[in-house]
Amino acid sequence: MASFSRIENFQVKTNQAFLDKAAALEPVLNKRVIRPERLITVEENPYHEAVVHEAAEMSELPKMSFGKGDKVIFDFGDHQVGYVSFTAVPVGSHYDAPAYLRMKFAEIPSELLEDSEDYDGWLSRSWIQEDTLHLDILPSAVHLPRRYAFRYMQIEVLDTSPKYSLTLRNIYCDYVSAVEMNVVEPLNSDDELLNRMDRVSIKTLMDCMQSVFEDGVKRDRRLWLGDLRLQARANYETFRNYDMVKRCLYLFAGMTFEDGRIGACFFHEPDLRVDDTYLMDYALFFGPTLCDYYEASGDLETLKELYPQAMEQIDICWDTMLDDRKIVIDKGDEFWCFLDWGEGLNKQAGAQAVLIYTMRYAIRMANVLGDQERIRKTEEQMEILKAAALENFWDEKQKLFVSGENRQVSWATQIWMILARVFDKEKSRELILHTMQVNPRIRMVTPYMYHHYMDALIRCGEDELALEEMKRYWGEMILDGADTFWELYNPYNKHESPYGSSMVNSYCHAWSCTPTYLLRKFYRKNGKI
Repeated sequence: MASFSRIENFQVKTNQAFLDKAAALEPVLNKRVIRPERLITVEENPYHEAVVHEAAEMSELPKMSFGKGDKVIFDFGDHQVGYVSFTAVPVGSHYDAPAYLRMKFAEIPSELLEDSEDYDGWLSRSWIQEDTLHLDILPSAVHLPRRYAFRYMQIEVLDTSPKYSLTLRNIYCDYVSAVEMNVVEPLNSDDELLNRMDRVSIKTLMDCMQSVFEDGVKRDRRLWLGDLRLQARANYETFRNYDMVKRCLYLFAGMTFEDGRIGACFFHEPDLRVDDTYLMDYALFFGPTLCDYYEASGDLETLKELYPQAMEQIDICWDTMLDDRKIVIDKGDEFWCFLDWGEGLNKQAGAQAVLIYTMRYAIRMANVLGDQERIRKTEEQMEILKAAALENFWDEKQKLFVSGENRQVSWATQIWMILARVFDKEKSRELILHTMQVNPRIRMVTPYMYHHYMDALIRCGEDELALEEMKRYWGEMILDGADTFWELYNPYNKHESPYGSSMVNSYCHAWSCTPTYLLRKFYRKNGKI
């Protein structure tokens, strides 16, 4: 089902001073030339998996020529984000017609086996990474203007003429990122799988750190608040680029909905523009993101300046999103709260828990700033919301929280109630272990939700179990070939897509980068790995 928001005559409120601060913090991107490592072929095995075979070393390329119907696949050895160039040179008789080429870019090998003509998803097919090109003058130095996210590049010769063929030379990618890998110390665990998880996490984060923290470098290539919160946490343990987090916070605060609501995502090019999508949980996460930033950087000035916007998001929810029972109004299939992409997931109880969770961060910030009235007010509101959650969502018979009119049981609801601390630590531990035993039908499908599952396990004192679950989930992704971690990974359905087709799934996605945060903050610092 398509999930998007559109507001007619959308009006925004702009704080130019905030936008100016964000503009002053725009990073200069580092560039690095990356060349392909080998030539490959890709085929599908009987299990519908893509299998890569080495075809030739790059040193063999000058001896090869390509005519109509020929194709060649370049393996760059790792995931890249950047701008591709190559030179096409004719061989044979003098060329008497343009060369007509198709380029296809893939983050994982299976994308090379897909035909874009078969695409039937609800996201725009323009996200599919392919292009065609006519070369009227040969030799031709080609510099593709679009930025691509890929490991594999396929060039197919759609046509030349019978009189000539092409050789391909000087193939490279100008890789771009706001950060450099060499500033991050290796994890150096005795467990090599954890080291690999850490490296892939950092590469995922690095690739997504562009002019802002992008959610995905293939798609959507914009700033989403839910992703930002997790990226920033991973960044504090690795690159420590505080200015980029600060820039993103000021962008969200600098252009809001007319009523003060913070948008779910933000476009940063060609000009600054908040999207007309509001997600309750994402807007609320502005506060925790600001609080995390202050605690990591010590930047009191930014905390003071953006504190009112963070508090306003809670006030808006309290005033407009609750019914007379003080539970969140269920808006059904409307795209009003994210939590996870799980098919049929009801968001009501989870949204209630997110509101409680963010109030704890509001109190932390209010304590720093000495805002006693806010502390008193928020503590009272938290107790009201917790009592309402227990009265309306706790099912004593099942020993689980339910959500919506159909009293749905899901993983997401249990996890967020634990993170909201509706129960004490021991009862939360009982709940998460019981949830694992029951294994609700509405499962987690994104690394975003799995991060919160890990967070909940650690909150319950189940550190060893969290580590095993990390290995099982992100480790399995690595075994399935991940160079960077993916937007969606359902071990029960590895071809799942929330968009109607996996052709537009993102395989380098910001919200999946958090193993490096968890490993470094909760395990390495405590000497547990």
